Parts: sequence; C-alpha cells; structure tokens
Amino acid sequence: MDDPWACHTEHREADGSLRLPLGGFCVRSGDRTVLVDAGVGAFDDGKYAGGDLLSSLAAHGIGPADVTDVVFTHLHFDHIGWATHDGVAVFPEATYRAHRADWEYFVTGENAQPGAIEKLTPLGTRVELFDADFTVAPGIDALHVPGHTPGSTVYVVSSAGRRAVLLGDVVHSVVQFSERDWEVIWDVDPAAASAVRNRIADEAADTHDLLVAAHFPGMRFGRIIAADGNRRFVAA
Repeated sequence: MDDPWACHTEHREADGSLRLPLGGFCVRSGDRTVLVDAGVGAFDDGKYAGGDLLSSLAAHGIGPADVTDVVFTHLHFDHIGWATHDGVAVFPEATYRAHRADWEYFVTGENAQPGAIEKLTPLGTRVELFDADFTVAPGIDALHVPGHTPGSTVYVVSSAGRRAVLLGDVVHSVVQFSERDWEVIWDVDPAAASAVRNRIADEAADTHDLLVAAHFPGMRFGRIIAADGNRRFVAA
C-alpha cells in the first residue's frame, strides 16, 4: 500500500512519527491579558509531555495573577491542563470561558470524561459558558466552529485591518491544508470538522490573514497560498 505521507516527508521525524506541540497563546488587549487554551499541564506520560506554560508566560513578564481571561478552543485534555492544579485555579484572577456544547459534552453529559471533570469542576463560579459568538475583549472575537468537538471555537485577533486566527484543533497538521480529505482520529464529527477546516482555509487563501493552530510546528503563524486548485501553508 502506498504511503500517503510519502510526499510530505518534511513534516515527519526521522522515525516517521509526527511531532505535535502542546500549548496555548497569550494576547494582550488594553488592560486585558487573555490566555487562549491552557496546554497539557504538569503532565508527562512518555507520550504527552507538558509543564512549561507558566515558565513561558513568565519569560514574557506574565504571572498567573496577571491573566484576566482564559478562553478555551475546546475541552480536550491537552488544552485545559493548566486550568487548575491540585484542585486550585492556576490563574486566580481570571474568568474562564468555554462553549456550552463542549461543557455539556465533556463535563456534565452522560459520556463526560473524568479528566475534564477533575480539571474543570474546581473552577466553580469562575466559569462562564457561552453559546453564541461574542467579543472576548477589543480585537478578540470568538467564533463557534463545531466539528472537532461540539463546542470548538476559533479566536480571531484583529488590529488595524489585519487578522490572525487561532484555530485550536480545527487543524492538527499543516498537511491538512494541502490534503482536503485528510481527517484525524480525534474529530468528534469528522465530516463537519473537514467542512469547517476547508471553509476557513479557502476563505483565508491568498489574503493577508495569518493562521495558527495549537499543534503547528513551532506554533508558528503563516498564510495559505492557493494555486491551480491546490493549497499550502507558508509559515511567516
């Protein structure tokens, strides 16, 4: 059987594996410091390894108490890891926001995940659930894009006519911009996820919009270039 990755070898490690970063993004807007996703947390099982998010923030002069808002693209374990630690909110001054559909799917529904329950229920009244698109802070807008999970949300950062789109797990690998039909095993609704991914990529193609996803190499932003019906991601 032909290897479908044969024409994408530059994206794989020498052993053929695909390395995926685990992290989040921090955006300042006026007096607000907004953290988009909270990484995997202080966790290392040999396959998934975290623990550096707080030190990364500190390197930019941001302490846990400086974060005013924590917003989630979705509630998979590798995006909520630093929401709490040992049952205590890591960002003590922050309001935490998640889409209601994801909260019901991962935390309170009949198939809720124990890890999500453990991480998120200690937040108590710090959590605000949303079920419609809204503005988080000036220049930061939340858009619901269900597919990867029921409540998957992207965050559009805009200023002076320019836009950057924080995609969460709408895309896992830059290869998915080139391979329109490629899916990942973690999509709750693969067909909806594929439709959303292709719509966003087609809308961004040949514009100045910058895109980034939580697991892109180096978590680098880039643009979509289209030619002859093909798309590719070019890191900025």
